[in-house]
Amino acid sequence: MAWKTLSSKEQLQEAIATGEPVVVFKHSTRCSVSSMAKRNLAYDFAMLPNDTAIYYLDLIALRDISDYIAERWQVRHESPQLLVLQGDTCLYHASHQDIDLRNVLPFIS
Repeated sequence: MAWKTLSSKEQLQEAIATGEPVVVFKHSTRCSVSSMAKRNLAYDFAMLPNDTAIYYLDLIALRDISDYIAERWQVRHESPQLLVLQGDTCLYHASHQDIDLRNVLPFIS
């Protein structure tokens, strides 16, 4: 499994339009906590179903997309942050040391 780079609002809208849950990891390339969370997520990819879409958002380069997520799904912006989005609902979100892919499994299975 590999990250899908989230690079536009339109790309996110297309992913949401499928009706399937979408996992988004919001990452700050300037933050050591965020780097550790990203590394831990990548290490745990094997626990996800093969067809899971997990998107990587570089907050430094694309803060406007993070702001869009916060506004549309009414979830306070944090970094690092892991979200599961489906339609107009944020099914799950966690930040910092609470980020754990095991907690995402009930929302994507």
